[in-house]
Amino acid sequence: MHVLRVIWCHAGASASMLQRLALVLLIGLCGATTAHAASLDPAILPKIQAATFEVVAAKPLNDPLTYEKPLPLELLPFQERNDKYFSIGTAFAIGHNRYVTAGHVLQIGIGSLWGPPALRDAGGHVYAIDKIEKYSLQEDFVVFSLAEQPANAAALEVNTSPALNEVVYAVGNALGTGVVIRDGLYTSDTPEDQDGRWKWMRFSAAASPGNSGGPLLDKDGKLIGIVLMKSANENLNYALPIGLILKAPDHLAVMDQRVPYQLDIFDTTQNSIFKEQFALPLSFADFSAAYTKRVNAYTDAQIKLLLGKEPEKLFPRGDGSSRLLHGVARQSSFPGLIVRSSTGDWDVSGKSGQKIPLSSNGYVTAGVAKNNILFHLRKPDNVSASELYGNPALLMQQLAKVGIFQRRVGSESIKITSLGKPASDTIHVDTWQRRWQVRIWTMPYVNVRVVTFSLPVPDGYVTMLRFAPPGHEYDSLADMNVLTDFIDVSYDGTLAQWKDYLKNTALLPAALKDITLDLDYGKHFGYRGKRLSFSFAPTLQKIEQDSMLRLGFGFFEDHGKVVWDVGDVQVLANANDPDQVNVERHVAPSEDMDDDFKSEWNKLVHQRHPYDSVAQSDNGQMEIVTTAGASGSSTPTVLYSVGVAVDGTQPQLAMKAKLDLLMQNLHVDDH
Repeated sequence: MHVLRVIWCHAGASASMLQRLALVLLIGLCGATTAHAASLDPAILPKIQAATFEVVAAKPLNDPLTYEKPLPLELLPFQERNDKYFSIGTAFAIGHNRYVTAGHVLQIGIGSLWGPPALRDAGGHVYAIDKIEKYSLQEDFVVFSLAEQPANAAALEVNTSPALNEVVYAVGNALGTGVVIRDGLYTSDTPEDQDGRWKWMRFSAAASPGNSGGPLLDKDGKLIGIVLMKSANENLNYALPIGLILKAPDHLAVMDQRVPYQLDIFDTTQNSIFKEQFALPLSFADFSAAYTKRVNAYTDAQIKLLLGKEPEKLFPRGDGSSRLLHGVARQSSFPGLIVRSSTGDWDVSGKSGQKIPLSSNGYVTAGVAKNNILFHLRKPDNVSASELYGNPALLMQQLAKVGIFQRRVGSESIKITSLGKPASDTIHVDTWQRRWQVRIWTMPYVNVRVVTFSLPVPDGYVTMLRFAPPGHEYDSLADMNVLTDFIDVSYDGTLAQWKDYLKNTALLPAALKDITLDLDYGKHFGYRGKRLSFSFAPTLQKIEQDSMLRLGFGFFEDHGKVVWDVGDVQVLANANDPDQVNVERHVAPSEDMDDDFKSEWNKLVHQRHPYDSVAQSDNGQMEIVTTAGASGSSTPTVLYSVGVAVDGTQPQLAMKAKLDLLMQNLHVDDH
């Protein structure tokens, strides 16, 4: 069922988020005209109009965004481009200074970049909300008062016992085009989905997103319900009977609704009941704070429940983690998300798209993993690491070149080239002691925040991004805090980029603080870590500024504890020269591992092909590989494959000589 209302739920659910964005984009601006069905007595139309209001929110005065060209605002309808307000729904009077709208319409104002909602009458006068008097999340209504009482306000007469199959009228601000009255039939009642606690009124009168919160009238113009949602697959809409609103307890906000929650690392959903209440009346600001406090606590509880369901099977624990813990480190500069499949196994998910070139050898690669947008930014050569990491606007300018940020104006889509400065800039340290720069940008024109978690890497950034609609900043941040523990990425860069990157000590992950690079272009390359060290001279391979170093990080056990550390070291002559040395970590398979793992380990232990120091040709390259382990270990549990690859064809003696040069200065201290 497609709902008109914005039901509070997990921001990570992409479909729900896009529904909200679509709603915000669909609602427009309201005119003062009134259309009506011929069968409704014209004498009561003025009273209906006086009792019905738009719910509006002020347009932002300042736009922090930069566009590729001036916005062609002349393509918008005259009223839309000149109105100072966005129209977000409908409200109506039910008594002296008592007004009703849909709960989800009010919620658009919680955490909004547009400010608090207000009412606007047919004459264009705007009235601020004073106090929230009643609220129900599950029944989706709110009763409130206004700070200033409209001069011609008139409450609608009520009928709490409407008859089925009678003519009804849906009144509301349909798609922001003005208050309209449309007729249909009251066709049936249907129980609400959760527990059948009440029955929705189903009716055939047309309704659009802007109708949310508007009155449903009987054939005599009496109030029988509040229009709330629409069926996606049939021409029937839903209203809440007005009697339920009148009978609801005064001075109380009630939340009692099943709110699904999902984390992208699982293929299951947590279906809990969000059940809270607090006393009213409150100002809108205080109501928002009280509501948000409880919603955020629910978010925290759901995350805790999801992570705590089977903690013994949560990566990196349990049998389902074995393949990743025993596999070789993944060598990819594009990030992946570790997720659990329906079989219970954990694996890396993520799909990258094409590279978008930037100036000075830079590029951006975008992709997705579940409901997250992922980026790898290879910074331009003329931008230093400290400049990039210290200037968030520069990061977003590069990501914007992918074209992900566009503003629709009339028939044109205008590319957004900059989001300006972020509204907040903090650091999150994940379980593996990687330091993520967390930035939140605002896009006021669409009432959305852009949340990014960016991990500095030698050649630029790895970034995870989400769009957070109003009220969803907290759960986006909470989700992404968890997901950082499940991001898998290698660290790539030229030797010059590595030198520049390692100067930024405050942003380095803990694993890199145990590593020393000894770089002397044209003379010497040295790598030293707590598990492995080796060095070589140009007689083995070129050592230049544009030579590439790739550190493949993996997850593996170390003295009974799982760590995130270097599992593969590759040094390439440069990005276009396939000559390379490669030292890769392998771990003895546990008894539950596949025969393929055990067979490969057996080859390593006994130095069988391809680990037999015999050169072979592979795709135009010659490769030669052997193994090395910690000294004094008769039954090793960790071994390293040590290899050299060169372009073209080389004889065995020449390849063996290169391998011997590498082995002379290689030391393993990994058990």
